[in-house]
Amino acid sequence: MSRIFFILMIISMALVLASLVIGLFAMIKGGEFNKKYGNKLMRARVTLQGVALGLFVLAVWARNSGE
Repeated sequence: MSRIFFILMIISMALVLASLVIGLFAMIKGGEFNKKYGNKLMRARVTLQGVALGLFVLAVWARNSGE
């Protein structure tokens, strides 16, 4: 069970990093893409960080309840 949470946490952290990098490059470049997607990318990053944190809490809880 903890292996599943570990894999999901890695995937969610990779998605957080991807949305952060795309958002930063959009801000640096500016232009139409940043105007259209800049806030959406940053909101997605915050949401994905929440998911990653929730998965971390569930992983700790599953590990402690299995003992």
